[in-house]
Amino acid sequence: MTGAPAIVRAGGGGVVSLDYGLASTMLALGEIPRAVVSLRNWAEWVVEPAMPPDVVDLGTTSEINLEVLTSIRPSLILSTPFLAALDEKLARIAPVERFTVYAEHAEALNCSYAETLRLGTMIGRPQEAKAFLSDADATFDRLRERTKSLSAPPVAVINFIDSRHARIYGGPGLFGGAMKRIGLENAWKGEASYWGFQTIGLEQLAELDKEAHLIVVSPLLPPDVLTQLSDSPLWTSLPFVRQRRISVIPGVLMFGMVEEALRFSTLVVDTLETAAR
Repeated sequence: MTGAPAIVRAGGGGVVSLDYGLASTMLALGEIPRAVVSLRNWAEWVVEPAMPPDVVDLGTTSEINLEVLTSIRPSLILSTPFLAALDEKLARIAPVERFTVYAEHAEALNCSYAETLRLGTMIGRPQEAKAFLSDADATFDRLRERTKSLSAPPVAVINFIDSRHARIYGGPGLFGGAMKRIGLENAWKGEASYWGFQTIGLEQLAELDKEAHLIVVSPLLPPDVLTQLSDSPLWTSLPFVRQRRISVIPGVLMFGMVEEALRFSTLVVDTLETAAR
């Protein structure tokens, strides 16, 4: 599934993506995917960049609409190792190329850079890929300087699962890598999977540095979770709650690539600057 030649953008039925991160990277390189999985949920989980209106929804990754995919007659299908079970069926429709960003003993942000260059070559946009990554480096460097000037506190980043549990981010994942890249200390010192998170009970937030700033990534699940927690003695005893060092940022795709790392980093630094005023 490797070594596919660069394709001509005008040829065939276009490139389809079975992964949000690859689809958003295509957009960053100036190429619109012909079709994407789970397109109906794009605005909730990816948020930005917006997907152009003519892109076809292929259904969910667990139930890809193979009839629609076949009718498109794509020139290339972008996939990941986590969809390997579909390779045989997909290969009957068009060449399949796997991209690996999340894997054991790998840093997601570093892998994202390498796979962006490979994707750029495959879709005929190698120079655009290099320019995009050069601009990304410059943006990360500017954010790092802003972080330094803030003397930013340690930061913990979570998604709520419910009013008693959360995913907390770190390790080799995209959010953890982005925080390191811009010079932010991660307040979570515990383990994290190669996906970059650990599921915890909210009582474990008491282990965080007392100066930590908690950043909650939308969407909030359930939507009124913070209101529910306002009646919890455990929650209201936490230092970041008592001292109002808690912020909510818009949704960012936690399993994305460079584009999502940039969006996450920008939102976090903007939030910390606002909190410091």
